[in-house]
Amino acid sequence: MNEIIRNIEAAQLKENAPEFNVGDTVKVYGKIKEGNRERIQVFEGTVLKKQGGGARATFTVRKNSNGIGVEKTWPLHSPNVERVEVVRRGKVRRAKLNYLRGRVGKRAKVKELVK
Repeated sequence: MNEIIRNIEAAQLKENAPEFNVGDTVKVYGKIKEGNRERIQVFEGTVLKKQGGGARATFTVRKNSNGIGVEKTWPLHSPNVERVEVVRRGKVRRAKLNYLRGRVGKRAKVKELVK
C-alpha cells in the first residue's frame, strides 16, 4: 500500500521546485479563479517557515498590508502556485521565524545575506 501512495505522490511533484530558504523575501505568483476566469495574483513577503516533505511540503509567507500583518500558507508543489521568485536572500539563524509576528516597522525586517 505504501508503494502505491509513494508513486501517486511522486507523480504530483514539480520537476523544477523553487529554491528558497526561511528568511528570504519572495514573490509568489498564485492562480486565482473568479467565476470562469483565471488570473495570477502576486503575494510578496518574507518566508516564515517551511514544513513537510515531498508532495505535502508547504511554506508560509508574511507581508504587511496597510499596517496589518497577512500570512498565507502555500503548498510547494501545488498547480495553483505558478512560480516563486526570490527578491532578496535573508540572513537568519532559525528554521521558523514566529517572532516576527509580534514586531512592527524596522524591527520586523530580516538582514540581507551578503555572499
